[in-house]
Amino acid sequence: MDFKDYMLKEGEKPLDKIVDDGGFTAILRTIAVVGDSLSSGEFEGTKEDGSKSYHDMFEYSWGQFIARACGSKVYNFSRGGMTAKEYCESWGEANGVWDEEKKAQAYIIALGVNDYFNQNQELGSVADIDLNDWRNNKKTIVGYYATIIQRYKQIQPDAKFFFVSMPKADEGAEERNQKGKKYRDMLQSLVDTFANSYLIDLYEYAPAYDEEYSRFFRLGGHLNPMGYLLTGKMISSYIDWIIRSNPKDFKQVGFIGTPYKNTVDKR
Repeated sequence: MDFKDYMLKEGEKPLDKIVDDGGFTAILRTIAVVGDSLSSGEFEGTKEDGSKSYHDMFEYSWGQFIARACGSKVYNFSRGGMTAKEYCESWGEANGVWDEEKKAQAYIIALGVNDYFNQNQELGSVADIDLNDWRNNKKTIVGYYATIIQRYKQIQPDAKFFFVSMPKADEGAEERNQKGKKYRDMLQSLVDTFANSYLIDLYEYAPAYDEEYSRFFRLGGHLNPMGYLLTGKMISSYIDWIIRSNPKDFKQVGFIGTPYKNTVDKR
């Protein structure tokens, strides 16, 4: 074998290489997914009268597809309709997501559709963040998003964070795509603010949610089983690319959550 086959190729972009076994994502043995319906394996049903029903089926969530591919433990800290505001103000505490025994080595945060697109909450900026005390963060999307990061850093200081941007919609959705770009840029500002954080930029590198994609991978306004499986492959392949792009950052993930560190190896 040639070990260089597992290293980053010159000019390789995210999602150029799709891994079916999770790739180096598997070095993250505990992962928590913070998100909404698209992180919860939610399926959209219809009744005889035409009304819709929504069902979170976590075994079909992309997080659990990653768990099965990697053999890692993945927590679904998600629910259909979730916003960062609700997560911080009520749902998180009620569901024990800040509990010490549930801390993870990595957190994948995929929020924003309900906050920004459906409820038109104020986006805000990194100026809304008090880096010394999350309780003082302003009540904007950025403020709540940062609160989630800061609270998890309290219980797992060396954890890795991955922030997921939203894929583009079809060509007739220019206004939505412009909002998506603005949201992606906000996530990049959080990456620039918090250590050990990385952007999973599906806005730039994932397939657009156009008509052809939707025919195969969507069920109503949500994903179908194939769509959730494909999303799991994209997320894990992107994290694999991040790890191969920054191997030094991930050499000591085995020590996350332990009192141990290697202070000698500088390679």
